[in-house]
Parts: sequence; C-alpha cells; structure tokens
Amino acid sequence: MSYETLSVQTDRRGVATLSLNRPEKHNSLSARMIEDLTQAAQALGDDPAVRVVVLTGAGESFCAGGDLGWMRDQMQADAETRFREARKLAMMLKALNEMPKPLVGRVQGQAFGGGIGMCAVCDIAIAADHAMFGLTETRLGLIPATIGPYVLARMGEAMTRRVFMNGRRFGAFEAQRLGIVAEVAAEGTLDEIVEAQVVPYLACAPEAVARAKRLARRLGPPITEEVIDETIGELVACWEGQEARDGIAAFFDRRRPDWVQ
Repeated sequence: MSYETLSVQTDRRGVATLSLNRPEKHNSLSARMIEDLTQAAQALGDDPAVRVVVLTGAGESFCAGGDLGWMRDQMQADAETRFREARKLAMMLKALNEMPKPLVGRVQGQAFGGGIGMCAVCDIAIAADHAMFGLTETRLGLIPATIGPYVLARMGEAMTRRVFMNGRRFGAFEAQRLGIVAEVAAEGTLDEIVEAQVVPYLACAPEAVARAKRLARRLGPPITEEVIDETIGELVACWEGQEARDGIAAFFDRRRPDWVQ
C-alpha cells in the first residue's frame, strides 16, 4: 500500500520502517498524514510478515506537531467538522498505540506537540542527542489534549506537569529524564542504537509479543473511549476559543500574541 505522506519499507527480517514523509514541513501532522497513519497502523498490524515497526521522520525532524494550516482550517470550520477532525487525530493515536507489533521510535530534530505524542505511543523511543522537544500547544492558545492520555501514561503525572502547561522547549537528555525517550544516541549512533532495540524482538514469538503488549496496555492507565471523547471535547473547545484564534493568527502574522509578557 502506498501513502501520500508516508513511506513504508520492510526488510527481509520483517522490520518495517514507517517514515513520516513531509520533510519540507518538518513532518507536521496534516489531515492527510493523520489519515495515512491510521491506515498504515492498521495495515502493519494486520500483516503477519511484519515483526517490528520503526517509526521515524524523513529529513531533519521527527515530527514538529500539528500542521498550522490544518489548525487554522479548524478555526473556520463548523462544529461538526471540528469534532470530526479532532476524532480523526485521536483515532490515529489510538491505532498506533494499540498496533499489535512492537513500535520503536527513532527521533531526530524537532519533536514538538504531537511529536511528543508520537513518542508516547511507541513502546520505546530513542532520540538523537541534538533532538529538541516541547509541548508547545499553550503558546498557541491550545492544549495537548488528544495526546494527553498517552503522555500521562508514559511520563506519569508528576513528570508531565513539569512541561505540560509551560510550552518550553528542552533537549534530549531532559526528555530522557522525563521518560519520553529511553535512550539518547550520540552523533552518528542513532541507527545503531535503534537496531539494538529491534533485534531482541526477532527472537521472540510474534503472538506472545502481541499478547504481552495488550496485557501491558490493560494493566497500565486506562485510555477508554470516555477518556478519548473528553480529550476531543477539550481540543474542540480550544479551537472555538478566542485564545487559539489569536495565537494561530499571531504565528502566521509573525508577531507575538497579546498574552506574551
């Protein structure tokens, strides 16, 4: 299967590399990419030849978060469209989180907003030492809503509250301390360290791996339909608010929002 915004390559061992492929936009999440990722997660999860999936980004960055053009479209949409688009985003994260294959994140460059959410749905994520992270939504008058359950599940409440509301950017070693990534790779070693995480899965029984992953999710913090619906409602409420309108307009106008001191 081919995708407009992704590339998928599977080697002879059954290791699939799923690459976000909008390098000119630092792999920001557009409406098309959200749909492509949902379909790819389903297809890779259903493919018996696939043993492990490596999630990465083409070019300089892993994922710079939500596409600002897509967000601006939500400012102009009707309520039904806003809910539908927010649900697509939430269902994409759910599909990746529940994919019955190990998901290994290979993170370089920018990992902002939804990029951290993508790290959080990986079973393990490895970052290049130059990678930069941030839950930057509040800078735009938004909140990290649909990614929130996965970020909380990965980091825990105490660690999450350090960075969930302040929008600040931080480096790979702080991301490791916060639990977003498991390991930081020195320059030139990212692929080597990712490969070291992939190889052990190839010695394990595939169905046992899938069952173990399902069990871990059931025993961990519950991310129910009710929780997902709440995050959708919170995101839509932000899209409908004046702060998001001002914040996104300020971004495109290359000026500071009024709340910046």
